[in-house]
Amino acid sequence: MAKNDPYAALRFKEFNIFLLVRFALVFGWSMQFVVIEWQVYALTEDPLSLGIIGICEFLPAFFLAPFAGHIVDKKEKRNLFALCIALFSLISFGLFWLTSETIEASWATKSILLGIYSLVFFGGVLRAFFGPTIFSLIALLVPKKAYPNAATWSSSTWKGANVFGALCGGFFIAWIGVHQTLGIIFVLVMISLVLMTQIKSKPVLNKKTNESVKESLIAGLRFVFNDKVILGALTLDMIAVLFGGAVAIFAVFAKDILDAGPKGFGLLNAALSSGSIITMLATTYLPITKSTGKKLLISVFGFGISMIIFGASKLLWLSVIALFISGVFDGISMVIRQTILQLKTPDEMRGRVGAVNSMFVGSSNELGALESGIAAKIFGAPLAVILGGTVTLLTVTVIGLKNKPLRDLDLRRDIEDHILDLD
Repeated sequence: MAKNDPYAALRFKEFNIFLLVRFALVFGWSMQFVVIEWQVYALTEDPLSLGIIGICEFLPAFFLAPFAGHIVDKKEKRNLFALCIALFSLISFGLFWLTSETIEASWATKSILLGIYSLVFFGGVLRAFFGPTIFSLIALLVPKKAYPNAATWSSSTWKGANVFGALCGGFFIAWIGVHQTLGIIFVLVMISLVLMTQIKSKPVLNKKTNESVKESLIAGLRFVFNDKVILGALTLDMIAVLFGGAVAIFAVFAKDILDAGPKGFGLLNAALSSGSIITMLATTYLPITKSTGKKLLISVFGFGISMIIFGASKLLWLSVIALFISGVFDGISMVIRQTILQLKTPDEMRGRVGAVNSMFVGSSNELGALESGIAAKIFGAPLAVILGGTVTLLTVTVIGLKNKPLRDLDLRRDIEDHILDLD
């Protein structure tokens, strides 16, 4: 096998620009998520309101994803990505305006909440397009032999932006307030839009121009559901995020359980992702290719254990450590999942497969927020997280026993085949 080059994808200028754009967007989106959750909870002091944020983004992101994948496969990816960014800037500015002193003084709380929920819903519409567009664009910026390395760097950038976005969100709330923080987010989105002008338009690889929407959607879903490795990997991550995650109720833990305030809130959000960064950067030097399936199962199982410890903790330092360790396991599973998708997805179907990935994983963040809010309302936040971690462990056990192709997965042969194809 060829010697591993940890910087293979970074040797292409447009991919570097793409990473800058993705960092700015995810940093802003992550910080915006933290700020809005804090603001909504401050207005309502009801954990269920945090769940409403999740469902407002989940509904459009989930139900529009298949149609978004169909459109992405038929459209030019660079311009579509730029359009999504431009529309996202409207959401950022809208939230900035809603949190101004003038609006807070003249509008009723219910009206402000309705405005926030509406913008979050619009963001869910864009989320349906962001996922498949980004997944498709990556494959057009680097050659096939660099796909695994590109997936690792892209995932690392995503997680790194989440870390600093979440951390800065919590600290900025304390330092400059919600309104000014949302203003910074709007500036970041505009910077990413300017950077997109440095990436050239790309060819459309799907030549089936006469394919109906129904035929296109069925083809994409059939491909995913017939591949046990892809389906198993997506299911594992979906369950872990849907039931095992607790991001949506971190505000409850920070204020009511750990008594940590907004700074502690930022630390909790950042701790979950910081372990992932270290792990992902390590995998650029030490790729996770041998016994890949077993490593994926172990990583998701470890994530579930870590979240149970977090749910049971009453100490800030122990909670931060548990979330950091969960981030390490989450980083491993994310790198493996993204590499599997990049290597096994045909070029002409990347939009649709990326859309299914968004339905399984991306949208489960929002649905998980609703689940967390409802469970916290019924059982209390600690027990809700413990139960979610337990469901994750049970899911890993069942999939590990029933899905032999995933359990025996080894990516070394797939990577070698892609290198041979290029040669």
